[in-house]
Amino acid sequence: QVQLVESGGGLVQAGGSLRLSCAASGSFFSINAMGWYRQAPGKQRELAARITSGGTTDYADSVKGRFTISRDNAKNTVYLQMNSLKPEDTAVYSCNAEVVTRDYYRMTYWGKGTLVTVSS
Repeated sequence: QVQLVESGGGLVQAGGSLRLSCAASGSFFSINAMGWYRQAPGKQRELAARITSGGTTDYADSVKGRFTISRDNAKNTVYLQMNSLKPEDTAVYSCNAEVVTRDYYRMTYWGKGTLVTVSS
């Protein structure tokens, strides 16, 4: 079993910054890609940013140039630095990890999410 625990959400004014962290723990062989998804009130969940184990990144167009995803493979942790935040960034941000289990199965795990609120 793998657990993902997010931290770093909160309330910030427009133009401000927040840094989210997500740490994976448990028993597994390796972690492939990790990502941050977000779901705003009344909207579907969408990918915000994703990073592979090799460091290749992918961003939603709406966050390019403002958000930076990174990871520390030794700590099994992924980060999301969010700058120049806008009210439309308000959402629950959830961490996602594509894990290879000790039996070499690929499974996807999710964190519980952390709320980011950007006030205007």
